[in-house]
Amino acid sequence: MYIEELELKDYRNYHELAISFENNVNVILGENAQGKTNVMESIFVLAMAKSHRTSNDKDLIRWDSEYAKIKGRLQKINGSVPLELLISKKGKKAKFNHIEQQKLSRYVGNMNVVMFAPEDLHLVKGSPQVRRRFIDMEIGQVSPVYLYDMSQFQKILQQRNNYLKQLQIKKQSDFTFLQVLTEQYIEVAVRVIKKRFEFIQKLEEWAKPIHSGISRGLETLSIQYKPSIEVSEDTDWSKMVTVFEEKIHSLKQREIDRGVSLIGPHRDEIMFYVNGRDVQTFGSQGQQRTTALSVKLAEIDLIYSEINEYPILLLDDVLSELDDYRQSHLLNTIKGKIQTFVTTTTIDGIDHQTLREATTFNVQSGVMERVK
Repeated sequence: MYIEELELKDYRNYHELAISFENNVNVILGENAQGKTNVMESIFVLAMAKSHRTSNDKDLIRWDSEYAKIKGRLQKINGSVPLELLISKKGKKAKFNHIEQQKLSRYVGNMNVVMFAPEDLHLVKGSPQVRRRFIDMEIGQVSPVYLYDMSQFQKILQQRNNYLKQLQIKKQSDFTFLQVLTEQYIEVAVRVIKKRFEFIQKLEEWAKPIHSGISRGLETLSIQYKPSIEVSEDTDWSKMVTVFEEKIHSLKQREIDRGVSLIGPHRDEIMFYVNGRDVQTFGSQGQQRTTALSVKLAEIDLIYSEINEYPILLLDDVLSELDDYRQSHLLNTIKGKIQTFVTTTTIDGIDHQTLREATTFNVQSGVMERVK
């Protein structure tokens, strides 16, 4: 798939933008704070209905404007389809093929993207929250059911935490209602955990040979999903529910004392190992970056294996963060295979045929023009 046209209206520092792209590598050049990343972000938001940079949708609306609008025309195997996302202070409205989608979970997944930005190099050494957000975003692109389950989990988690706080300060004393919330909580949590196990297993299958290639066969990557309960990918549904029930029962008083849910998908972790050693703790910066790059490239193949189309790749100011060898490996991987957007202040010093043959745009003060 590839995006043919993009239109922005009052998005970030863009009053209006209408531009077309090629199904190859599109390089967006410009100094910092001119709007390069805003274009990349808008493509991401059009696909995911949320930003990778902010959780506050109001940040996406141009100063003194009532709303922001992103429109795109997407070319897929089955033909060309329009997408539209309206972001206002009241919420979001999404249209796919001119039809408004009642739930965002039905909209997300029609357009698939893989974003690789400098912060993604912190995927390995950053906080567990960064890794949980990563897998939630990626699974959500290929599984609307997972998006729905995660949305339900967040709602029940919030309800349960609120009720635990009420019990903590003695404003409530009805433990029957806590039990009802806990049963709902466990049911949806197990669905999320099962899907995460399945995803991590597939991600490792794709990432392992890529990592081996980048490390010239010297390193073996493994990825493990570690839930906050003692279960594995082989644990069946009923056993997982039982383990969850027993653990949550043992923590009941501690949860009330602290007013929060102490176990569940919001407390889970993803671990990366190179040659059997934890990369986060013991890996060099080079190993951490190779792991992050391998995982991002694996996403591309994983999405292709699920939907039979390559996603759109967004490389936001990341080439300058990679050494020459990793740059070359990344550019060789994408060459002629996947529509790619690259933002950078300059391509000087990056000697690669892929960039020399790319379509080039220049951005200055929220104005974007094609130069080649």
